[in-house]
Amino acid sequence: MKLKELREDRDLTQKQIAEILDCKQNTYQQYESGKRQIPLRALIKLCKFYKISADYILGLPKGLSYPERK
Repeated sequence: MKLKELREDRDLTQKQIAEILDCKQNTYQQYESGKRQIPLRALIKLCKFYKISADYILGLPKGLSYPERK
């Protein structure tokens, strides 16, 4: 995941991001290191905060197609 890269590019600390997510710093550190899966609620908050898609945070390839709706 790109969490550390996003945070460092904006000169933010883990503590600052943890406060945004309303979690403890060590919990956020585990999200960054991949030791704990990030909950959907936190992923959505980060997408809105960084103004990016979840695809980017999750490291999914560009250009994925979406299923057609019927």
